[in-house]
Amino acid sequence: MNSNTLRVAIAQYTPKWLDKKDTLKVIEEAITRAAEQKAELLVFGEAFWPGYPFWLAYLDGAAWEKPGNKALHAHYLKNAIVPENGDMDPVISLASKYGMSIYLGIVERAQDRGGHSLYCSLAYIDAKKGLCSVHRKLQPTYDERLTWSPGDGNGLQAHPLKGFKVGGLNCWENWMPLARTALYAQGVNVHI
Repeated sequence: MNSNTLRVAIAQYTPKWLDKKDTLKVIEEAITRAAEQKAELLVFGEAFWPGYPFWLAYLDGAAWEKPGNKALHAHYLKNAIVPENGDMDPVISLASKYGMSIYLGIVERAQDRGGHSLYCSLAYIDAKKGLCSVHRKLQPTYDERLTWSPGDGNGLQAHPLKGFKVGGLNCWENWMPLARTALYAQGVNVHI
């Protein structure tokens, strides 16, 4: 493929909900299948790894003293992704092996923030450079605020990929004009 084309694959898979280890297997399968199709960029959805906290809307998620809610939050925290601990290494390795860049939605347990908060993050992995950025969702929406912390603009980064500049946002952030503008100002012409 020349530098004027980019083969993009969308991973429409279901995570093994709230299971970091088994969801990694799903991610690895998706990468392998995308590689067979000669994808150069593979994109996963928001909070794919280890899954979206949908229970918040159905189980009275703000009732912190309920044992079930405490257990779910503790389990979610335990299964969150910690890039500093090497959780992303298998994905980075496969990206390198197949020459594929990846945008992966993760629930991040950020060590640079004390390791006690969770963020809805969008990780960008370059085929050659590895993990290049982790964008933390600026403002979690609705029930998400019960489990995800607000991010900051540090991860609003554009990345060169072939003849393009790629950048991305999470879900509702795409309605935030200044977040998009921050990426457009860096020359993004492929928006995830």
